[in-house]
Amino acid sequence: MLLQVEGLVCGVDESGRGPIAGPVLAAAVILDPAQPIAGLNDSKKLSARQRAALAEEISSKALAWAVAAANVEEIDRINILQASLLAMQRAVSALAARHQLAPVRVMVDGNHCPRLQYPVEAIVGGDGKIAAIAAASILAKTVRDAGMRELHAVYPQYGFDRHMGYPTALHLAALREYGASPEHRRSFGPVARLGTP
Repeated sequence: MLLQVEGLVCGVDESGRGPIAGPVLAAAVILDPAQPIAGLNDSKKLSARQRAALAEEISSKALAWAVAAANVEEIDRINILQASLLAMQRAVSALAARHQLAPVRVMVDGNHCPRLQYPVEAIVGGDGKIAAIAAASILAKTVRDAGMRELHAVYPQYGFDRHMGYPTALHLAALREYGASPEHRRSFGPVARLGTP
């Protein structure tokens, strides 16, 4: 059972550090203690259908939430870790601005904290321990996957709708055949090696 933390605690998580294409996304969520959401978990442990249903419930029941991105150019320029932290900063800022609600503290999945104007704590495996972080994990994953399906419509030859930009055998074969698209991360090894047909 995930821990419900008292007060206006913002959970933050990212999606898309491992892929070789597409942006990295982060979500920030403040859950409503009066409206608990059953079934929250690390997004990687849920099916796509479960994630979609929970994302809808989170977006309707949470006190506040926001999703933000760092794009491929930013990833290549500042590296994936710094881009992930940048996306987290943007998500927390968007949440506070959109909902006029400032968290008393922020809890981030992982072992690195973004620079924020609020107290922030990194929790390794937080998406499997803290409800608000699990909710952020789900929103970040569902929004990123939807974006990758949109990219598939523009670049169907890569199969983004199947692997979401991860370096699967199918993706690497397409990269070898077609070269890199504008959405590929050129600073990542597989793209650097295979991205020129």
